[in-house]
Amino acid sequence: MSDAAKHETPSEEEELQQSAAPLLDHLVELRQRLIISIAAIVAGFLFCFAFSIQIYEFLVIPFRNAVGAVTEEPTLYFAPLEFFFTRIRLAALGGVALAFPVVAFQIYQFVAPGLYKRERHAALPFLAAMPVLFTTGAALVYFVLMPFVMRFAVGMEQDAGEGSGVSIELLTRVGDYLSLITTLIMAFGFAFQLPVFLTLLARAGLINADFLRRHRKVAIVVIFIIAAFLTPPDPISQLVLAAAIIALYEVSVLAVRMAERKARDSVDEAEEASV
Repeated sequence: MSDAAKHETPSEEEELQQSAAPLLDHLVELRQRLIISIAAIVAGFLFCFAFSIQIYEFLVIPFRNAVGAVTEEPTLYFAPLEFFFTRIRLAALGGVALAFPVVAFQIYQFVAPGLYKRERHAALPFLAAMPVLFTTGAALVYFVLMPFVMRFAVGMEQDAGEGSGVSIELLTRVGDYLSLITTLIMAFGFAFQLPVFLTLLARAGLINADFLRRHRKVAIVVIFIIAAFLTPPDPISQLVLAAAIIALYEVSVLAVRMAERKARDSVDEAEEASV
């Protein structure tokens, strides 16, 4: 083994030794990270609650466009205090979403001293990719899925003279609409984290690209089960989510393959340096 190779291993060990700290110091730091994270969530909640009506009006646009094509006065109904508690739920979700970069950074800062320098650098792209992928999934729900779902729901209406003699009318409540759109946003947002999750598993050596290819059929069945569990009980949103996750699964296979290739190149470079 060359001097460069001998020097590499001790440097990583020294790196961990320098980052070692007593348990009390870890607990103090953990408390500090938790306080900062909770403060960020509370600040995000207060900000979103102050603009909760405007946020809800923005989320209602797909409903207004779909129902407005049928009736001149699209209406959302609510029970006493329902709209107030809906605003609180919306502010809570928005506060967590706004505070997520702060919370993720605090988690990274807490665990970073226990990682090698190369592992810290490898984790940063994943932290940057998570909010981007979540936003992509949320945008797919807002601009594509929700307009389609609402047009589909409006299309189920019928007048009393059609068939059964009973009028069937869509009466959407404020809380029901928020539950629908937020459930879909959360489901698609977390589903779009699949490439990050599988790539991290590959970096940990738990899976590889060949494993993902061999179990593709099993993964598709599991994806449809997960889509049925995460989405409301309508086939349209289930199929759209399942199709999106399957596409992300194929992207994950490519990402894992690239990670494996990069790892092999690093090993080859280390072997060449030791010769």
